[in-house]
Amino acid sequence: MDNDHSADVISTFDCNILRNAFRTPVIENRIPEDQWHGNAALLIRDYAGNSDFDSALLAWIVRK
Repeated sequence: MDNDHSADVISTFDCNILRNAFRTPVIENRIPEDQWHGNAALLIRDYAGNSDFDSALLAWIVRK
């Protein structure tokens, strides 16, 4: 199976998975809000395989 999840092909389904994968540890570990963007960016980078992703995706993932 191809694991190339470039930022151009992250589906809506994948975005929802990323958001849930971000929110769960934030809530469980009580991560402070000032660290949310950094944690979400790392999650997206790890998933997409690079750090070139849409800033709107990051904003959507971390919004309350």
